[in-house]
Amino acid sequence: MSSSVKSMPFGTLPDGDQPRLFILDNGSMRVGLTEYGAAVTSAMVPTGEGGWLDLLLGPSSLAGYASRQPYFGATVGRFANRIGGSRFGLDGREYELSANDGENSLHGGVKGFDKRCWNAEPGADRSEAAVRMELVSPDGDQGYPGRLEASVLFTLGDDCSLTMRFEARSDAPTPVSLTNHAYFNLRGEGNGSVLGHELELRSTAYLPVGDALIPLPGAPAPVAGGPFDFTAPKPIGRDIGAAGGYDHCYAVDGYDGAVRTAAIVVEPGSGRRLELLTDMPGVQFYSGNFLSGVAGKRGSVYDRHSGFCLEAEYYPDSPNRPEYPDCVLRPGRLYAHTIEYRFGF
Repeated sequence: MSSSVKSMPFGTLPDGDQPRLFILDNGSMRVGLTEYGAAVTSAMVPTGEGGWLDLLLGPSSLAGYASRQPYFGATVGRFANRIGGSRFGLDGREYELSANDGENSLHGGVKGFDKRCWNAEPGADRSEAAVRMELVSPDGDQGYPGRLEASVLFTLGDDCSLTMRFEARSDAPTPVSLTNHAYFNLRGEGNGSVLGHELELRSTAYLPVGDALIPLPGAPAPVAGGPFDFTAPKPIGRDIGAAGGYDHCYAVDGYDGAVRTAAIVVEPGSGRRLELLTDMPGVQFYSGNFLSGVAGKRGSVYDRHSGFCLEAEYYPDSPNRPEYPDCVLRPGRLYAHTIEYRFGF
């Protein structure tokens, strides 16, 4: 069956903007996208009984996405994750960012890319459905230097892989780390916790953090034998108490800029599977610790551990850590990174 892309209205924002909703359909799977936040709104897979199941958490309307919510499905930037003290130095200058996580800056600041309307252009051929979204972030946006032109190409392949190709250019040196903040539940959104999901991370080291979730000084720490060890598949909930919940960046083994498998999740009851591939150096594993009474789709309510995130990215606080992989985009260079989610059902 050939692939298709359909667009439809998604509502009106208080400022009058009217972002669209797109449905990518390959005959076996359907993925929803919206121009608001360049967000993935749904990932529908067949139940095997003639129905469809949505594996992504999220609001039921545009108003829900535009309200205070935990980045459901959004493209986050200009820098994903946290920057300590909402400041960094670059080429002899100090830059102060907008703080939105205590004294720190999280996912780009008060008005990050998740709170912007992107411009979309759909396309499809017989084997793939795609939507390209673009955004311009002006010089000084949330404190970041340089005018940044960013884009994300979302492609739903006939193998039920959702690929996101992020690109950016800047006219001044600036840190950049773009990722997607999808919350998954392979039992279906609103169908309980993910603590029974079995996770494997291709990472033998992770970044320990302090109380504000900023990485501690020093190199990534070995995971071997401790509660952060997912080198062999194990239930997310097995050691979650000892870990104090998971909201940590894992260093991808063998990182060399090539796309490689970084994580695999299996839901034992259904056999549904999710594989994450990326060319980024880190993956933030988040176990939905702060979800509490969040209104979701079709009357769902998301409580603690209702979903998990696997966010491929540069390490948190990289602009302040010269020992981490270099996250600075310079004029004349192209930022180009890939995130691919492969679904099995």
